[in-house]
Amino acid sequence: MKAIGYQNSHPITHPEALMDIELAKPVASGRDILVKVEAISVNPVDSKIRTSVTPAESEYKVLGWDAVGIVDSVGEQASMFKPGDKVWYAGAVNRAGCNAEFHLVDERIVALAPATLNVAQAAALPLTSITAWELLFDRFNLTAASTGTLLIIGAAGGVGSMMIQLAKKLTQLTVIATASRPETQDWVISLGADHVINHHKHLWDELKALGVEHVNYVASLTHTEEHLPSIVEIIAPQGKLGVIDGPVILDVMPFKPKSVSVHWEFMFTRSLFSTEDMQEQHNILSHVANLVDDGKLKSTLTNNFSTINAKNLIKAHALLESDKSIGKIVLKGF
Repeated sequence: MKAIGYQNSHPITHPEALMDIELAKPVASGRDILVKVEAISVNPVDSKIRTSVTPAESEYKVLGWDAVGIVDSVGEQASMFKPGDKVWYAGAVNRAGCNAEFHLVDERIVALAPATLNVAQAAALPLTSITAWELLFDRFNLTAASTGTLLIIGAAGGVGSMMIQLAKKLTQLTVIATASRPETQDWVISLGADHVINHHKHLWDELKALGVEHVNYVASLTHTEEHLPSIVEIIAPQGKLGVIDGPVILDVMPFKPKSVSVHWEFMFTRSLFSTEDMQEQHNILSHVANLVDDGKLKSTLTNNFSTINAKNLIKAHALLESDKSIGKIVLKGF
C-alpha cells in the first residue's frame, strides 16, 4: 500500500523530511478495524513528532492522526462496525498514523462519520473536536447551564475553531477569542465568538477595553509560556486554566492566591493508557457527528491540498509550522 513516512527527523525543508513509500497492507485483529483512508488532516502533533521522534533503524515512521474512510475489515473481537461503514477518528499517538492507504485503529475511538459532510470536510474535525470537548466538559466540567466568560488564546487554529462552536452551542458562556490578524479575527467571529482581542497586545488592557475585569476559564492553546504572566492577571479567583501546548516551564505558583486550578488536556491519554473510559472518544465523536448533521457545528476546513502524498504533506507541514494557518488543512485520496 502507498504511505508517507520518514526515517530520520529533519526540518520540513529537507528532501527526506517526508517520503512516498510502500508498506504491507495491515491485517485487522482483536478490536482493531482496518480502514481504507479517504481523507486526512494535519495537526501540530504531526510536526512535533516528525522533528523529535526517530524510528528504529531501517524502519519508517508514519504520521497522521485525523482520518475519514471506509471500513475494509474488522478484527475477531470487533463488534461496533462492519465493512462498508464510513467512519472518522483521531487515532492513537503510540501507533502508526493514518498517512497511508489502509490504517488499523481500535474501534473504541472510532465513530460513524457525519452524513452531511464530504470526506474532506469531515477529516478536519476529529482530533480538534475531541480536544476541545474534553477540555470543556471533562477538564472544566462545564454543562449546558454553565455561565461566565471563556477566553480562548489562539482561537483561530483547529482546536480553537471547534472550541468556539462547542462553547456557544452547548453552554451559556460568553466566548472571548484571541486573534491578531484581520483574517483570523473575521474567522473567529464567523464561528460565533462574542468578542475578539489581540494576543499580541496586553491581554489585561484588551479585556478592560471590553469592560471585562476577569475571565472564569482560560483555554491556552498556544504560546502558554509567553502568555502566562497575563493569564495570572486576568483569570478570576477560583478560575480554571486549560493547557494543550508544551511550555518548557509551567510555573503554577502564581495561581495559588487565586486558588486557580490548572488542567492539562492531551486527547491521546485515553488510547495511550487504554483507560476504562477509552470508548468515551467514540461517544464524543458520535455526539459531534450528530451536531454537525443537525446544522449546529460546521467544518473548520480552510485548505484542501488535494492528493495524499509526500509533496503535498510537506506543503501542509510547512504552512502549519509558519503559524499562519487558519482552521484545518486537509488532503484527500491517494
